[in-house]
Amino acid sequence: MSSPTYSWAIQTRRISRRFTTLEGWRNIGSGVYTTGTRLQTFAIVNQIEEEEVYHVFLRREKWYLVAMIGVAGLFSGLSSNIFFPSLDAISKDLNVSLNAVSLTITSYLIIQGISPLFWGSLSDTVGRRPIYIYSFLVYIAANIGLSFSPNFAVLLIFRGLQAAGSASTVSIGNGVIQDITPPAERAGFISFYQAIRNFSIAIGPVLGGILANFFGFRSIFIFLLILSTLTIIAIIIFLPETLRSIAGNGSLRLTGIHQPLIRRLRKEAPYMADRDDSYSPPKVTLKTFVEPLLLLKEKDILLSLIFGGTIYAIWSMVTSSTTGLFKQAFNLNELLLGLAFLPNGLGTITELKYKQVNNLPADYKLPKKAIPADFPIEHARLRHTKWIIVIFVASTCLYGFSLSLPKFVAKPGWIAVPLTFQFFIAATSNAIFAVNQTMVSDLCPGRGASSTAINNLVRCSMGAIGVAFIEQMIGAMGVGAAFLGLGLVTIGVVPLAVVQWYWGPGWRRERMGRKI
Repeated sequence: MSSPTYSWAIQTRRISRRFTTLEGWRNIGSGVYTTGTRLQTFAIVNQIEEEEVYHVFLRREKWYLVAMIGVAGLFSGLSSNIFFPSLDAISKDLNVSLNAVSLTITSYLIIQGISPLFWGSLSDTVGRRPIYIYSFLVYIAANIGLSFSPNFAVLLIFRGLQAAGSASTVSIGNGVIQDITPPAERAGFISFYQAIRNFSIAIGPVLGGILANFFGFRSIFIFLLILSTLTIIAIIIFLPETLRSIAGNGSLRLTGIHQPLIRRLRKEAPYMADRDDSYSPPKVTLKTFVEPLLLLKEKDILLSLIFGGTIYAIWSMVTSSTTGLFKQAFNLNELLLGLAFLPNGLGTITELKYKQVNNLPADYKLPKKAIPADFPIEHARLRHTKWIIVIFVASTCLYGFSLSLPKFVAKPGWIAVPLTFQFFIAATSNAIFAVNQTMVSDLCPGRGASSTAINNLVRCSMGAIGVAFIEQMIGAMGVGAAFLGLGLVTIGVVPLAVVQWYWGPGWRRERMGRKI
Protein backbone atom coordinates (compact mmCIF):
# COMPACT_ATOMS: atom_id res chain seq x y z
CA MET A 1 0.00 0.00 0.00
CA SER A 2 1.32 3.42 -0.92
CA SER A 3 2.26 5.91 1.78
CA PRO A 4 -0.07 8.93 2.32
CA THR A 5 2.68 11.23 1.08
CA TYR A 6 3.10 9.28 -2.17
CA SER A 7 -0.63 8.89 -2.80
CA TRP A 8 -1.11 12.62 -2.42
CA ALA A 9 1.93 13.73 -4.39
CA ILE A 10 1.45 11.43 -7.39
CA GLN A 11 -1.62 13.44 -8.41
CA THR A 12 0.64 16.15 -9.78
CA ARG A 13 1.67 15.55 -13.42
CA ARG A 14 5.13 15.82 -14.91
CA ILE A 15 7.17 16.40 -11.75
CA SER A 16 10.79 17.34 -12.47
CA ARG A 17 13.66 14.96 -11.51
CA ARG A 18 16.17 17.74 -10.93
CA PHE A 19 15.96 17.36 -7.13
CA THR A 20 17.98 14.11 -7.23
CA THR A 21 21.11 16.21 -6.88
CA LEU A 22 20.05 17.55 -3.47
CA GLU A 23 21.36 15.72 -0.43
CA GLY A 24 18.71 14.02 1.69
CA TRP A 25 16.05 13.65 -1.00
CA ARG A 26 14.82 10.20 -2.05
CA ASN A 27 12.76 8.95 -4.98
CA ILE A 28 9.32 7.71 -3.95
CA GLY A 29 8.11 6.86 -7.47
CA SER A 30 6.84 8.46 -10.68
CA GLY A 31 9.57 11.07 -10.58
CA VAL A 32 8.45 12.49 -7.18
CA TYR A 33 11.09 13.17 -4.55
CA THR A 34 10.61 13.78 -0.85
CA THR A 35 12.34 13.96 2.52
CA GLY A 36 9.50 11.98 4.00
CA THR A 37 7.15 14.69 5.22
CA ARG A 38 3.95 15.87 3.53
CA LEU A 39 4.86 19.52 4.09
CA GLN A 40 8.20 19.28 2.30
CA THR A 41 6.71 17.38 -0.63
CA PHE A 42 4.04 20.06 -0.92
CA ALA A 43 6.77 22.71 -1.19
CA ILE A 44 8.33 20.86 -4.13
CA VAL A 45 5.03 20.54 -5.98
CA ASN A 46 4.27 24.22 -5.58
CA GLN A 47 7.67 25.23 -6.88
CA ILE A 48 7.41 22.95 -9.90
CA GLU A 49 3.87 23.95 -10.81
CA GLU A 50 4.94 27.60 -10.91
CA GLU A 51 7.58 26.65 -13.48
CA GLU A 52 5.33 24.48 -15.66
CA VAL A 53 6.49 24.47 -19.27
CA TYR A 54 4.45 26.42 -21.81
CA HIS A 55 4.13 23.31 -23.97
CA VAL A 56 5.34 19.71 -23.60
CA PHE A 57 6.53 19.37 -27.20
CA LEU A 58 10.28 19.28 -27.59
CA ARG A 59 11.78 22.01 -29.75
CA ARG A 60 12.32 19.61 -32.67
CA GLU A 61 8.68 18.51 -32.39
CA LYS A 62 7.60 22.14 -32.61
CA TRP A 63 9.71 22.64 -35.73
CA TYR A 64 8.23 19.50 -37.24
CA LEU A 65 4.69 20.73 -36.50
CA VAL A 66 5.38 24.22 -37.89
CA ALA A 67 6.83 22.65 -41.04
CA MET A 68 3.63 20.64 -41.49
CA ILE A 69 1.30 23.62 -41.04
CA GLY A 70 3.65 25.62 -43.28
CA VAL A 71 3.02 23.13 -46.09
CA ALA A 72 -0.73 23.44 -45.43
CA GLY A 73 -0.43 27.23 -45.41
CA LEU A 74 1.39 27.46 -48.72
CA PHE A 75 -1.86 26.71 -50.59
CA SER A 76 -3.15 30.22 -49.98
CA GLY A 77 -0.24 31.90 -51.74
CA LEU A 78 0.25 29.09 -54.24
CA SER A 79 -3.37 29.13 -55.41
CA SER A 80 -3.17 32.87 -56.01
CA ASN A 81 0.26 33.18 -57.61
CA ILE A 82 0.26 30.05 -59.75
CA PHE A 83 -2.61 31.69 -61.61
CA PHE A 84 -0.89 34.92 -62.69
CA PRO A 85 1.13 33.79 -65.77
CA SER A 86 -1.96 32.20 -67.33
CA LEU A 87 -4.19 35.30 -67.23
CA ASP A 88 -3.66 36.08 -70.89
CA ALA A 89 -4.15 32.43 -71.92
CA ILE A 90 -7.41 32.28 -69.93
CA SER A 91 -8.74 35.44 -71.56
CA LYS A 92 -8.14 33.94 -75.01
CA ASP A 93 -9.45 30.46 -74.12
CA LEU A 94 -12.68 31.75 -72.54
CA ASN A 95 -13.09 34.73 -74.93
CA VAL A 96 -13.10 37.43 -72.25
CA SER A 97 -10.95 40.53 -71.73
CA LEU A 98 -7.85 40.63 -69.53
CA ASN A 99 -9.67 43.08 -67.24
CA ALA A 100 -12.48 40.53 -66.82
CA VAL A 101 -10.00 37.78 -65.92
CA SER A 102 -8.50 40.15 -63.34
CA LEU A 103 -11.86 39.99 -61.56
CA THR A 104 -10.95 36.44 -60.54
CA ILE A 105 -8.01 37.92 -58.61
CA THR A 106 -10.28 40.49 -56.97
CA SER A 107 -12.90 37.87 -56.05
CA TYR A 108 -10.15 35.60 -54.72
CA LEU A 109 -8.81 38.36 -52.47
CA ILE A 110 -12.29 39.27 -51.19
CA ILE A 111 -13.13 35.69 -50.23
CA GLN A 112 -9.60 35.24 -48.93
CA GLY A 113 -10.26 38.13 -46.55
CA ILE A 114 -13.73 37.07 -45.43
CA SER A 115 -13.46 33.28 -45.07
CA PRO A 116 -10.87 33.25 -42.21
CA LEU A 117 -13.42 35.10 -40.06
CA PHE A 118 -15.53 31.95 -40.32
CA TRP A 119 -12.81 29.30 -40.24
CA GLY A 120 -10.51 31.17 -37.84
CA SER A 121 -13.28 31.81 -35.32
CA LEU A 122 -14.29 28.16 -35.45
CA SER A 123 -10.69 27.02 -34.98
CA ASP A 124 -10.42 29.17 -31.82
CA THR A 125 -13.53 27.36 -30.53
CA VAL A 126 -13.79 23.77 -31.81
CA GLY A 127 -10.09 23.20 -32.52
CA ARG A 128 -7.40 23.60 -35.18
CA ARG A 129 -7.34 20.06 -36.52
CA PRO A 130 -11.03 19.66 -37.54
CA ILE A 131 -11.04 23.05 -39.30
CA TYR A 132 -7.91 22.12 -41.23
CA ILE A 133 -9.70 18.99 -42.45
CA TYR A 134 -12.98 20.73 -43.31
CA SER A 135 -11.33 23.64 -45.14
CA PHE A 136 -9.17 21.30 -47.21
CA LEU A 137 -12.26 19.35 -48.24
CA VAL A 138 -13.75 22.62 -49.55
CA TYR A 139 -10.48 23.39 -51.36
CA ILE A 140 -10.37 19.95 -53.00
CA ALA A 141 -13.99 20.31 -54.19
CA ALA A 142 -13.16 23.73 -55.69
CA ASN A 143 -10.21 22.37 -57.64
CA ILE A 144 -12.35 19.59 -59.06
CA GLY A 145 -14.77 22.24 -60.38
CA LEU A 146 -11.96 24.43 -61.73
CA SER A 147 -10.42 21.48 -63.56
CA PHE A 148 -13.52 21.33 -65.77
CA SER A 149 -14.38 25.07 -65.94
CA PRO A 150 -16.15 25.43 -69.34
CA ASN A 151 -16.77 29.19 -69.13
CA PHE A 152 -15.77 32.31 -67.22
CA ALA A 153 -18.75 32.24 -64.82
CA VAL A 154 -17.81 28.76 -63.54
CA LEU A 155 -14.18 29.85 -63.23
CA LEU A 156 -15.15 32.93 -61.21
CA ILE A 157 -17.43 31.00 -58.81
CA PHE A 158 -15.03 28.14 -58.12
CA ARG A 159 -12.07 30.52 -57.72
CA GLY A 160 -14.02 32.11 -54.89
CA LEU A 161 -14.67 28.67 -53.38
CA GLN A 162 -10.99 27.84 -53.78
CA ALA A 163 -10.10 30.97 -51.79
CA ALA A 164 -12.62 29.99 -49.09
CA GLY A 165 -10.87 26.66 -48.65
CA SER A 166 -7.25 27.81 -48.79
CA ALA A 167 -7.20 31.20 -47.06
CA SER A 168 -8.04 29.85 -43.61
CA THR A 169 -4.89 27.73 -43.49
CA VAL A 170 -2.85 30.88 -42.82
CA SER A 171 -4.86 32.03 -39.79
CA ILE A 172 -5.17 28.52 -38.35
CA GLY A 173 -1.42 28.04 -38.70
CA ASN A 174 -0.69 31.23 -36.77
CA GLY A 175 -3.11 29.98 -34.11
CA VAL A 176 -1.16 26.72 -33.85
CA ILE A 177 2.10 28.62 -33.38
CA GLN A 178 0.55 30.70 -30.61
CA ASP A 179 -0.72 27.49 -28.98
CA ILE A 180 2.68 25.80 -28.77
CA THR A 181 5.19 28.66 -28.42
CA PRO A 182 5.64 31.40 -25.79
CA PRO A 183 6.21 35.01 -26.98
CA ALA A 184 9.98 34.71 -26.56
CA GLU A 185 10.14 31.95 -29.21
CA ARG A 186 7.23 33.00 -31.40
CA ALA A 187 8.92 35.34 -33.90
CA GLY A 188 11.39 32.68 -35.04
CA PHE A 189 8.66 30.11 -35.63
CA ILE A 190 6.45 32.62 -37.45
CA SER A 191 9.44 33.56 -39.63
CA PHE A 192 10.01 29.92 -40.53
CA TYR A 193 6.29 29.36 -41.09
CA GLN A 194 6.02 32.37 -43.34
CA ALA A 195 9.16 31.38 -45.26
CA ILE A 196 7.58 28.03 -46.17
CA ARG A 197 4.41 29.78 -47.30
CA ASN A 198 6.39 32.38 -49.18
CA PHE A 199 8.18 29.64 -51.08
CA SER A 200 4.87 29.10 -52.88
CA ILE A 201 4.92 32.74 -53.99
CA ALA A 202 8.36 32.19 -55.51
CA ILE A 203 7.69 28.85 -57.20
CA GLY A 204 3.96 29.26 -57.93
CA PRO A 205 4.22 31.48 -61.04
CA VAL A 206 7.00 29.30 -62.47
CA LEU A 207 4.88 26.17 -62.06
CA GLY A 208 1.85 28.00 -63.44
CA GLY A 209 3.79 29.19 -66.47
CA ILE A 210 5.12 25.70 -67.24
CA LEU A 211 1.74 24.00 -66.79
CA ALA A 212 -0.22 26.62 -68.75
CA ASN A 213 2.33 26.75 -71.55
CA PHE A 214 2.52 22.97 -72.14
CA PHE A 215 -0.78 21.54 -70.85
CA GLY A 216 -3.27 24.45 -70.75
CA PHE A 217 -4.46 26.51 -67.78
CA ARG A 218 -6.80 23.78 -66.43
CA SER A 219 -3.79 21.58 -65.66
CA ILE A 220 -2.93 24.09 -62.90
CA PHE A 221 -6.00 23.06 -60.93
CA ILE A 222 -5.42 19.33 -61.49
CA PHE A 223 -1.93 19.82 -60.03
CA LEU A 224 -3.38 21.65 -56.99
CA LEU A 225 -6.00 18.91 -56.57
CA ILE A 226 -3.35 16.19 -56.35
CA LEU A 227 -1.12 18.22 -54.00
CA SER A 228 -3.97 19.15 -51.62
CA THR A 229 -5.21 15.55 -51.47
CA LEU A 230 -1.76 14.38 -50.33
CA THR A 231 -1.67 17.19 -47.75
CA ILE A 232 -5.02 16.38 -46.16
CA ILE A 233 -3.97 12.73 -45.86
CA ALA A 234 -0.82 13.83 -43.98
CA ILE A 235 -2.92 16.08 -41.70
CA ILE A 236 -5.34 13.28 -40.85
CA ILE A 237 -2.48 10.91 -40.02
CA PHE A 238 0.02 13.16 -38.21
CA LEU A 239 -1.37 16.55 -37.07
CA PRO A 240 -2.49 16.67 -33.40
CA GLU A 241 -4.92 19.14 -31.90
CA THR A 242 -3.09 22.09 -30.29
CA LEU A 243 -5.87 24.47 -29.17
CA ARG A 244 -5.05 25.05 -25.51
CA SER A 245 -8.66 24.86 -24.35
CA ILE A 246 -8.73 21.30 -25.74
CA ALA A 247 -5.14 20.02 -25.59
CA GLY A 248 -3.82 22.16 -22.72
CA ASN A 249 -0.04 22.39 -22.94
CA GLY A 250 0.00 19.16 -24.95
CA SER A 251 -0.37 16.85 -21.94
CA LEU A 252 -4.13 16.30 -22.20
CA ARG A 253 -5.36 13.11 -23.85
CA LEU A 254 -6.98 13.71 -27.26
CA THR A 255 -9.99 11.79 -28.57
CA GLY A 256 -12.16 11.65 -31.68
CA ILE A 257 -11.35 13.97 -34.55
CA HIS A 258 -8.77 15.82 -32.42
CA GLN A 259 -6.54 12.73 -32.22
CA PRO A 260 -4.23 12.02 -35.18
CA LEU A 261 -4.30 8.46 -36.50
CA ILE A 262 -0.63 7.94 -35.70
CA ARG A 263 -1.30 8.25 -31.96
CA ARG A 264 -3.69 5.31 -32.09
CA LEU A 265 -0.81 3.13 -33.26
CA ARG A 266 1.95 4.46 -31.00
CA LYS A 267 2.45 3.98 -27.27
CA GLU A 268 1.08 6.93 -25.31
CA ALA A 269 3.53 9.36 -23.67
CA PRO A 270 3.74 8.87 -19.87
CA TYR A 271 2.69 12.43 -19.07
CA MET A 272 -0.68 12.24 -20.87
CA ALA A 273 -3.74 12.73 -18.64
CA ASP A 274 -7.49 13.02 -19.01
CA ARG A 275 -9.24 16.37 -18.91
CA ASP A 276 -11.03 17.52 -15.81
CA ASP A 277 -14.61 16.16 -15.79
CA SER A 278 -15.94 19.68 -15.27
CA TYR A 279 -14.86 20.74 -18.77
CA SER A 280 -17.58 21.31 -21.35
CA PRO A 281 -16.77 22.29 -24.95
CA PRO A 282 -17.69 25.89 -25.86
CA LYS A 283 -20.81 26.42 -27.93
CA VAL A 284 -20.58 27.88 -31.42
CA THR A 285 -22.88 30.91 -31.62
CA LEU A 286 -23.20 34.02 -33.77
CA LYS A 287 -20.87 35.75 -31.32
CA THR A 288 -18.17 33.22 -32.25
CA PHE A 289 -17.98 34.73 -35.75
CA VAL A 290 -18.60 38.36 -34.81
CA GLU A 291 -16.04 38.47 -32.01
CA PRO A 292 -12.96 38.93 -34.27
CA LEU A 293 -14.59 42.06 -35.71
CA LEU A 294 -14.61 43.58 -32.21
CA LEU A 295 -10.81 43.80 -32.45
CA LEU A 296 -11.32 46.66 -34.91
CA LYS A 297 -12.52 48.80 -31.98
CA GLU A 298 -9.05 48.73 -30.45
CA LYS A 299 -7.03 51.74 -31.63
CA ASP A 300 -3.59 50.11 -31.62
CA ILE A 301 -4.80 46.99 -33.43
CA LEU A 302 -6.68 49.05 -36.03
CA LEU A 303 -3.63 51.22 -36.76
CA SER A 304 -1.47 48.12 -37.23
CA LEU A 305 -4.03 46.58 -39.56
CA ILE A 306 -4.38 49.68 -41.76
CA PHE A 307 -0.61 50.21 -41.96
CA GLY A 308 0.06 46.57 -42.91
CA GLY A 309 -2.98 46.47 -45.20
CA THR A 310 -1.76 49.45 -47.23
CA ILE A 311 1.63 47.84 -47.84
CA TYR A 312 -0.09 44.56 -48.77
CA ALA A 313 -2.42 46.33 -51.22
CA ILE A 314 0.47 48.03 -53.03
CA TRP A 315 2.44 44.77 -53.25
CA SER A 316 -0.67 43.04 -54.64
CA MET A 317 -1.08 45.78 -57.24
CA VAL A 318 2.53 45.35 -58.35
CA THR A 319 2.12 41.56 -58.59
CA SER A 320 -1.28 41.47 -60.32
CA SER A 321 -0.24 44.00 -62.98
CA THR A 322 3.00 42.15 -63.85
CA THR A 323 1.46 39.91 -66.52
CA GLY A 324 -0.03 42.77 -68.56
CA LEU A 325 2.89 45.16 -68.15
CA PHE A 326 5.64 42.67 -68.96
CA LYS A 327 3.78 41.06 -71.86
CA GLN A 328 3.26 44.50 -73.41
CA ALA A 329 6.77 45.80 -72.72
CA PHE A 330 8.82 42.64 -73.40
CA ASN A 331 6.42 40.37 -75.38
CA LEU A 332 6.81 37.32 -73.08
CA ASN A 333 4.97 34.00 -73.40
CA GLU A 334 3.39 32.13 -70.44
CA LEU A 335 6.60 30.26 -69.58
CA LEU A 336 8.74 33.42 -69.55
CA LEU A 337 6.03 35.32 -67.68
CA GLY A 338 6.20 32.64 -64.99
CA LEU A 339 9.95 33.13 -64.73
CA ALA A 340 9.43 36.90 -64.53
CA PHE A 341 7.66 36.40 -61.19
CA LEU A 342 10.73 34.73 -59.66
CA PRO A 343 12.38 37.92 -58.27
CA ASN A 344 9.11 38.82 -56.57
CA GLY A 345 8.91 35.35 -55.05
CA LEU A 346 12.56 35.28 -54.02
CA GLY A 347 12.05 38.63 -52.32
CA THR A 348 9.34 37.16 -50.11
CA ILE A 349 11.77 34.46 -48.98
CA THR A 350 14.74 36.80 -48.49
CA GLU A 351 12.90 38.77 -45.80
CA LEU A 352 13.35 35.76 -43.47
CA LYS A 353 16.93 36.75 -42.61
CA TYR A 354 15.87 40.27 -41.64
CA LYS A 355 13.29 38.95 -39.22
CA GLN A 356 15.55 36.36 -37.63
CA VAL A 357 18.37 38.81 -37.02
CA ASN A 358 16.65 42.14 -36.45
CA ASN A 359 13.06 41.48 -35.44
CA LEU A 360 13.93 41.54 -31.75
CA PRO A 361 16.99 43.61 -30.79
CA ALA A 362 19.43 42.24 -28.23
CA ASP A 363 18.37 44.77 -25.58
CA TYR A 364 14.74 43.59 -25.73
CA LYS A 365 14.16 40.40 -23.76
CA LEU A 366 10.72 38.91 -24.27
CA PRO A 367 9.19 37.07 -21.31
CA LYS A 368 8.80 33.30 -21.60
CA LYS A 369 5.03 33.34 -21.21
CA ALA A 370 2.50 36.17 -21.27
CA ILE A 371 3.72 39.64 -22.24
CA PRO A 372 3.38 41.96 -19.22
CA ALA A 373 1.56 45.26 -19.60
CA ASP A 374 4.72 47.33 -19.08
CA PHE A 375 6.81 45.54 -21.71
CA PRO A 376 7.25 47.76 -24.84
CA ILE A 377 6.40 45.10 -27.42
CA GLU A 378 5.55 47.84 -29.96
CA HIS A 379 9.12 49.13 -29.78
CA ALA A 380 10.57 45.63 -30.05
CA ARG A 381 8.59 44.85 -33.20
CA LEU A 382 8.74 48.25 -34.97
CA ARG A 383 12.27 49.32 -34.16
CA HIS A 384 13.80 48.62 -37.58
CA THR A 385 10.86 49.39 -39.87
CA LYS A 386 12.11 52.90 -40.73
CA TRP A 387 14.76 51.85 -43.24
CA ILE A 388 12.50 49.10 -44.63
CA ILE A 389 9.85 51.68 -45.50
CA VAL A 390 12.45 53.90 -47.20
CA ILE A 391 13.56 51.04 -49.47
CA PHE A 392 9.94 50.04 -50.17
CA VAL A 393 8.90 53.57 -51.20
CA ALA A 394 11.98 54.15 -53.36
CA SER A 395 11.63 50.78 -55.10
CA THR A 396 7.92 51.29 -55.80
CA CYS A 397 8.43 54.72 -57.35
CA LEU A 398 11.43 53.69 -59.45
CA TYR A 399 9.70 50.47 -60.58
CA GLY A 400 7.01 52.42 -62.38
CA PHE A 401 9.48 54.67 -64.16
CA SER A 402 11.62 51.67 -65.21
CA LEU A 403 8.64 50.41 -67.24
CA SER A 404 7.43 53.76 -68.57
CA LEU A 405 10.45 54.92 -70.59
CA PRO A 406 10.31 53.26 -74.07
CA LYS A 407 13.88 54.31 -74.89
CA PHE A 408 15.23 52.22 -72.02
CA VAL A 409 12.66 49.38 -72.16
CA ALA A 410 13.79 48.59 -75.73
CA LYS A 411 17.39 48.01 -74.63
CA PRO A 412 18.54 44.36 -74.37
CA GLY A 413 18.58 43.14 -70.80
CA TRP A 414 16.58 46.10 -69.45
CA ILE A 415 14.01 43.66 -68.05
CA ALA A 416 16.44 43.01 -65.20
CA VAL A 417 15.91 46.57 -63.89
CA PRO A 418 12.16 46.38 -63.10
CA LEU A 419 12.62 42.80 -61.87
CA THR A 420 15.27 44.03 -59.42
CA PHE A 421 12.84 46.64 -58.09
CA GLN A 422 10.19 43.91 -57.78
CA PHE A 423 12.60 41.91 -55.66
CA PHE A 424 13.10 44.82 -53.23
CA ILE A 425 9.36 45.60 -53.15
CA ALA A 426 8.58 41.98 -52.24
CA ALA A 427 11.40 41.67 -49.68
CA THR A 428 10.54 44.84 -47.79
CA SER A 429 6.76 44.45 -47.95
CA ASN A 430 6.90 40.88 -46.65
CA ALA A 431 9.26 41.88 -43.85
CA ILE A 432 6.62 44.42 -42.81
CA PHE A 433 3.88 41.76 -43.09
CA ALA A 434 5.76 39.45 -40.71
CA VAL A 435 6.46 42.16 -38.14
CA ASN A 436 2.87 43.36 -38.41
CA GLN A 437 1.38 39.87 -38.05
CA THR A 438 3.59 39.01 -35.08
CA MET A 439 2.68 42.24 -33.30
CA VAL A 440 -1.06 41.83 -33.93
CA SER A 441 -0.75 38.30 -32.52
CA ASP A 442 1.08 39.72 -29.47
CA LEU A 443 -1.70 42.27 -28.97
CA CYS A 444 -4.37 39.51 -28.98
CA PRO A 445 -3.05 36.78 -26.64
CA GLY A 446 -5.00 33.52 -26.79
CA ARG A 447 -6.74 34.52 -30.03
CA GLY A 448 -4.14 33.59 -32.61
CA ALA A 449 -6.49 32.46 -35.38
CA SER A 450 -8.96 35.31 -34.82
CA SER A 451 -6.22 37.96 -34.88
CA THR A 452 -4.85 36.52 -38.11
CA ALA A 453 -8.37 36.35 -39.55
CA ILE A 454 -9.06 40.03 -38.90
CA ASN A 455 -5.61 40.89 -40.26
CA ASN A 456 -6.43 38.88 -43.36
CA LEU A 457 -9.79 40.62 -43.73
CA VAL A 458 -8.27 44.10 -43.69
CA ARG A 459 -5.28 43.24 -45.87
CA CYS A 460 -7.21 41.29 -48.49
CA SER A 461 -10.04 43.84 -48.63
CA MET A 462 -7.56 46.62 -49.25
CA GLY A 463 -5.66 44.40 -51.69
CA ALA A 464 -8.87 43.58 -53.61
CA ILE A 465 -9.68 47.28 -53.98
CA GLY A 466 -6.15 47.99 -55.19
CA VAL A 467 -6.12 45.13 -57.70
CA ALA A 468 -9.54 46.19 -59.04
CA PHE A 469 -8.25 49.71 -59.82
CA ILE A 470 -4.60 49.24 -60.79
CA GLU A 471 -5.31 48.67 -64.49
CA GLN A 472 -7.50 51.78 -64.62
CA MET A 473 -4.83 53.78 -62.77
CA ILE A 474 -2.16 52.73 -65.23
CA GLY A 475 -4.43 53.48 -68.19
CA ALA A 476 -5.40 56.93 -66.89
CA MET A 477 -2.10 58.11 -65.34
CA GLY A 478 0.58 56.06 -67.06
CA VAL A 479 2.82 53.45 -65.43
CA GLY A 480 5.33 55.89 -63.91
CA ALA A 481 2.77 58.24 -62.36
CA ALA A 482 0.63 55.35 -61.05
CA PHE A 483 3.44 53.76 -59.04
CA LEU A 484 4.78 57.15 -57.94
CA GLY A 485 1.33 57.75 -56.49
CA LEU A 486 1.46 54.41 -54.65
CA GLY A 487 4.80 55.41 -53.14
CA LEU A 488 3.27 58.66 -51.88
CA VAL A 489 0.35 56.70 -50.40
CA THR A 490 2.87 54.67 -48.39
CA ILE A 491 4.44 57.84 -47.04
CA GLY A 492 0.94 58.97 -46.07
CA VAL A 493 0.38 55.96 -43.77
CA VAL A 494 3.79 56.08 -42.04
CA PRO A 495 2.36 58.36 -39.27
CA LEU A 496 0.18 55.41 -38.21
CA ALA A 497 3.31 53.49 -37.21
CA VAL A 498 4.62 56.57 -35.39
CA VAL A 499 1.39 56.87 -33.40
CA GLN A 500 1.62 53.15 -32.61
CA TRP A 501 5.17 53.63 -31.28
CA TYR A 502 4.30 56.45 -28.88
CA TRP A 503 0.70 55.73 -27.83
CA GLY A 504 0.36 52.00 -28.55
CA PRO A 505 1.83 50.78 -25.21
CA GLY A 506 -0.63 52.91 -23.25
CA TRP A 507 -3.62 51.64 -25.24
CA ARG A 508 -2.46 48.07 -24.73
CA ARG A 509 -2.12 48.53 -20.96
CA GLU A 510 -5.61 50.00 -20.85
CA ARG A 511 -7.00 47.02 -22.79
CA MET A 512 -5.22 44.49 -20.58
CA GLY A 513 -6.86 46.15 -17.61
CA ARG A 514 -10.36 45.67 -18.96
CA LYS A 515 -9.61 42.58 -21.16
CA ILE A 516 -11.03 42.72 -24.67
